[in-house]
Amino acid sequence: MIVGVPREIKQDEYRVALIPVGAEELTKAGHRVLVEKNAGQGSGIPDEMYVENGAEIVETAEQIWAEAELIIKVKEPQRAEFPLMRSGQLVFTYFHFAADEELTRGVLETGATAVAYETLEGSQGRLPCLTPMSEVAGRMSIQEGAKFLERPQDGRGILLGGVPGVAPAHIVILGGGVVGKNAAQIAAGFQANVSILDINVDRLRYLEDIMPANVNTIYSDRHNVREQLQLADLVIGAVLIPGARAPRLVSADDLKYMKPGSVIIDVAIDQGGATETSRPTTHSEPTYIVDDVVHYCVTNMPGAVGRTSTYALCNVTFPYALRIAQQGLEAACAKDAGLAKAVNMAAGRVTNQAVAETFGMEFMPYAP
Repeated sequence: MIVGVPREIKQDEYRVALIPVGAEELTKAGHRVLVEKNAGQGSGIPDEMYVENGAEIVETAEQIWAEAELIIKVKEPQRAEFPLMRSGQLVFTYFHFAADEELTRGVLETGATAVAYETLEGSQGRLPCLTPMSEVAGRMSIQEGAKFLERPQDGRGILLGGVPGVAPAHIVILGGGVVGKNAAQIAAGFQANVSILDINVDRLRYLEDIMPANVNTIYSDRHNVREQLQLADLVIGAVLIPGARAPRLVSADDLKYMKPGSVIIDVAIDQGGATETSRPTTHSEPTYIVDDVVHYCVTNMPGAVGRTSTYALCNVTFPYALRIAQQGLEAACAKDAGLAKAVNMAAGRVTNQAVAETFGMEFMPYAP
């Protein structure tokens, strides 16, 4: 199979979808690997390392898309890439369709087969390709929150851990999954007061057991969310419904209860955001202010730490990419029902129910 790795063109995206050891494994298995020139530069991987491991460096993205049967990416195809996609081509990347109708309809019209990292299921219903980037984003959310709470960034002028005689920041984490857990661990290390809200009581019990004393767990209902927003200096949106739009837990009206200069880091923005007032931003212009509340809604947070994120992502995505290349998608999915759940589109039809329901489209189950 011809495997193509184009350079990511989304603004401020520095990750790459394949590391040199992946190129070596694919070429040893008899596949041809095409890597666009400078695709790994943002992650500190020079073209020479790919060449040394059997890949071919290609000058243009057009050539990659034209020749490759399997495209491996990090972020969803951008509008400029739609015309390069073709019917039957396999595209293995993050799509997050439910957050973007234009993307959904654009990819659907190409006839390409969309294999989405975010809905690929591993053992016990876990999401192995989403987990590493959720870990990075969760940890980054506190790092970014600390920065934007500073007064020069229009924040309240709060130090997360406080100092002797001055109270620390109060951090509210909406969602106790992978993002929420990692955010809480870092926030606890800063000695902030932390509250994690979730509707899964078993998950709250688990978090209560593993977290230090400055992290509290609270059941997520409308009253508790509003109460915590009034106390919050920093709010982390960390909710997820796999494949579907994120639930909006914070309404526009709720902002009036929040302190001026408080900060919302909406990690769920990839799936539409956990806050009604959230809209996608970039690392170049990461924040905006609504009702005196700073909103940080960068859709590719892990892209800022490209090297860490690239290696963390490829550790989990590459075995699936190799399996698809070796067996073909249909055979690989027939052997792995979790991989089959990653197929969001095939033959011009939507094969993910949550995406179809979001946009009122016809749903056709994928049957390898």
